[in-house]
Amino acid sequence: MKGLSLGRAFRQIGSLTAVSRIMGFVRDIAFAAFLGAGGAADAFLVALKLPNMFRRLSAEGAMTNAFLPNYAAIREEHGRAAALRLAAEAQIFLIIGLCLLVIIAEIFMAELILLLAPGFADTPERLRAAIDLARITMPYLPLISIVALWAAIANAHDHFKAGAAAPIIANICFIAGALLIPLIASQMGMMRAVPVAVALLVAGLAQLGFLYWTLARIDAVPALVWPRLSDAGRKMWRNFLPAAAGAGGMQINLLIDLILASLLPVGAISWLYYADRVAQLPLGIVGIALGTALLPRLSAAEAGSRPAEVRDSLAEAVGLAGFLVIPAVAGLVLCGLSIMQGLFVYGAFDENDAQMAALALTAYGCGLPGFVMVKILQTAFYAAGQPGIVLKVSLTTVAINVAGSLLLMPILGHVGLALATAISGIAAATIMVVLLARQNRVSAAFLPGLGKIILATAVMGAAVMSLQYGLDHFLHVPAAFDLVIIVGGGGAVYALMCYSIGAVPAGLMRRGKARNT
Repeated sequence: MKGLSLGRAFRQIGSLTAVSRIMGFVRDIAFAAFLGAGGAADAFLVALKLPNMFRRLSAEGAMTNAFLPNYAAIREEHGRAAALRLAAEAQIFLIIGLCLLVIIAEIFMAELILLLAPGFADTPERLRAAIDLARITMPYLPLISIVALWAAIANAHDHFKAGAAAPIIANICFIAGALLIPLIASQMGMMRAVPVAVALLVAGLAQLGFLYWTLARIDAVPALVWPRLSDAGRKMWRNFLPAAAGAGGMQINLLIDLILASLLPVGAISWLYYADRVAQLPLGIVGIALGTALLPRLSAAEAGSRPAEVRDSLAEAVGLAGFLVIPAVAGLVLCGLSIMQGLFVYGAFDENDAQMAALALTAYGCGLPGFVMVKILQTAFYAAGQPGIVLKVSLTTVAINVAGSLLLMPILGHVGLALATAISGIAAATIMVVLLARQNRVSAAFLPGLGKIILATAVMGAAVMSLQYGLDHFLHVPAAFDLVIIVGGGGAVYALMCYSIGAVPAGLMRRGKARNT
């Protein structure tokens, strides 16, 4: 039976991801108001980075990309029960391995934090806070890693909503934790982020319960079994190692930014964080959502030896991405300061913080097409059982990012770090396009539509600049209202222009039929 269309799957994932990202903005507004961009915020963000980094290495990136193609192939050849046995095998190894990793990290937390943020050695109070907060947040790793595995199983059965909705639960817990900060701020000093750190653990348990309920409804909960390694499991873990290393490339890039930012003035880590959070909105809604929808689709096509379906799916995904990402880039570049002022200038986050974060946002925005393309195109390599290619591309971009960061940071400070990351993302996307074209696994069917999208974006950009001029010179309203007017007006102009010239991708308009499996 035919599964969900790519457009329908994308709408499911993208709509819930959009809700999650909006909730994330509410969370970050609370962070900005109660933590600001000073030492306490820097300490918490470093503590949060540690479990998130290992999570992306062990589960959300590498495990999903190695597991799902094998799960789809076994399900196609041997049925659902055999696929769930593979899932149970992966699950028990994740639980054992990650619990051991947490124990080791708790013992050597001081050394890990100094590795992540060597500049904290000059501010002992900030260093101690980061160590203590990281010891609270680290147990989140095994919880969210099992959540990611269970979400991949749900995705393989065309139940995309659960995995996309799980981050909403996390953001609700984060917001509740942030609202408790004022109650303890005067007593806790640098440790006033403790409620948010505890909320992270509550979020992991809540997400785990939600995904368990989802899989139970479709009778797809992996059993708890004794550790064993089947032939299918060996194949999956062989793919996991290069996939983990490939996912590690992006994490190394982020780690480099964190290490170097810790050497800059206090606040640089926070400026980069808030800029990255805004850039993550289109990346999450478009790149991650499309990649999530594509992987099971491409895995099934590869397992069934249907190369034309692979080419058509990739072309459709790139067209959908261009429709949403190209105007987003224009918006981030033209409206960076308005975005930061409208979202975050409350309480402890001041105007200078907004200006510094806006500069980083402009740099990240320039790299957004590369980041999104990487999320889409790497699924083609994982589905074809070629994680080694992603690894090689990843290592190349790490080298580009390191060289760019060392060159640009002395000149541009924290903006240089963001710009180097953007350049590395564009380089990765370019390399992947060339490699897929050589394999005849991507077509140029999306190019005519991109021309129309660029035209509509140019008209939108002119409208946005006109709105900004009018607001600056004739109206004096709060920054949040400025942002609503600019985003709403620019978005309306873009939508009308695209509709009038036929630039709306068909995948966003047609309705597909779901299946229950």
